[in-house]
Amino acid sequence: MTQDAIFNPFFATVFLTLLVCVYMYIRRINFIKSRNIRSQDLAVPGALAKISPPNVSNPSDNFKNLFEIPVLFYVLVLYLFITKQVDELYVNTAWIFVVFRVLHSIVHCTFNFIMLRFYLYLFATLAVWFMAIRAAFTHFGT
Repeated sequence: MTQDAIFNPFFATVFLTLLVCVYMYIRRINFIKSRNIRSQDLAVPGALAKISPPNVSNPSDNFKNLFEIPVLFYVLVLYLFITKQVDELYVNTAWIFVVFRVLHSIVHCTFNFIMLRFYLYLFATLAVWFMAIRAAFTHFGT
């Protein structure tokens, strides 16, 4: 296994964020145009969020969410690559993280069943914590 293999799930997560960003703006722009909302009516922070239905606000919330736990994932991937610790277990765990984040985003941006979304988020987060704890044990020589 090459060290570079860890960048496949890394970039998959980056492109998931890009895809959600594009989807969010499509939903926002369509909403604004369909309601003939003037841009100056949205100048106050949070104005759009106050008037947006879930099909507009959920993609935005998901986009923000992609800058929470995934940031730890990105840092871990870079750490593992720099320290030459990438192995099959890390790569597989990274893919598990990506799969559950993709599923989480799909649920969050569409039908938004909260309990399903919660478990998808939980499993993705557990994958990152597993990677972090394993890397810390290795770092501290335990």
